[in-house]
Amino acid sequence: MQEMQSATKLYRLMALFGNLALLAWVMLWQLSLSPHPHISSTTLAIAWAVPLLLPLPGILAGKPYTHAWANFVLMLYFLHGFTMLYIDDGERWLAGVELVLTTLAFFGNILYARARGKELGMKLKRLSKVEKEEKARFESK
Repeated sequence: MQEMQSATKLYRLMALFGNLALLAWVMLWQLSLSPHPHISSTTLAIAWAVPLLLPLPGILAGKPYTHAWANFVLMLYFLHGFTMLYIDDGERWLAGVELVLTTLAFFGNILYARARGKELGMKLKRLSKVEKEEKARFESK
């Protein structure tokens, strides 16, 4: 296996910390910091944890593709954090922590996926080059 550059290692640590800390934070938030008065805290904690658990095996394995698509999952937490900032004065600081951790995970994921993908030769072609190749292929028929 190809050795990682130091910047790639830093991005990986940033992604790992952000994703794992966000997972721990939503569990802590739902179970003890601000449990819901009408719904089981355990049920809510599990419901908030499941989306983060889906990409976790690939993130732990350091797969660039998983890091990239995991950001789609993080959008749920961005939206939740911004909504809570707007509507709930009492949980504003909890939402702020959620947004910081989500942002850290997001940038860690995207930077790691990009850097590691380049190291592994998984670079995507520029759209203009793909369009030229397709045009040439269809015109030759």
